[in-house]
Amino acid sequence: MPWRKPSPQFIAFRKAIGKTHIESWKKSTPDHGYSVLVSEIMLQQTRVATVIDYYKRWMEAFPTIESLAVAPMEKVNELWKGLGYYRRARMLKACAEKVLEAHDGKIPSTAAELLKLPGVGRYTAGAVSSIVFSERSPLVDGNVVRVLSRLRAIAADSKSTAVTKLFWELSSQLVPETRPGDFNQSLMELGATVCTTKSPSCHICPVSSHCLALAESPTACDVVDMEHCVV
Repeated sequence: MPWRKPSPQFIAFRKAIGKTHIESWKKSTPDHGYSVLVSEIMLQQTRVATVIDYYKRWMEAFPTIESLAVAPMEKVNELWKGLGYYRRARMLKACAEKVLEAHDGKIPSTAAELLKLPGVGRYTAGAVSSIVFSERSPLVDGNVVRVLSRLRAIAADSKSTAVTKLFWELSSQLVPETRPGDFNQSLMELGATVCTTKSPSCHICPVSSHCLALAESPTACDVVDMEHCVV
């Protein structure tokens, strides 16, 4: 997308873990699907600021998916301690074991194959396949739901099965053939920094001219709360 810019969070994350560290894990893995997978799993229900140190320690201890697969569970739990939701650590190790056993240690490149791995859901599969392998895969998280709700003025329960299905369908239609990973990250970043739950910055939104919720509101202030467009 022409308005895509590196997010402040990404820049902060890159600075925090260091360029040398980034290059080291790129060299130590055949592809960086593993590193993206680890970060996506860690960031589930956890803030970026919290994840950074855990991510650094994890990649130092388990620089490759093979090293994680053969690691003792005690060591895995030790490095995860304090991050919460410990099932993620168990599933991440199980995922590594499956990749080593069934995929010769290479992270699958398609969302369909990624979904067959332990602990990998639709969002994670879409994130890894689009960001790492440039597959035209959609993803839906809370930020994407908020953006799509406002763009289409969807006044419905976003947690219902039917509405969730609708968001995935909309997301699938929007993802372009070129740079799908950049598009997905941009959509999430738009929701996180501009189309926020309260006090959205409609005046600087790059897609405000396409926003039905804004068009149907007397002023931008009328779409301040998420409840105006989705329950």
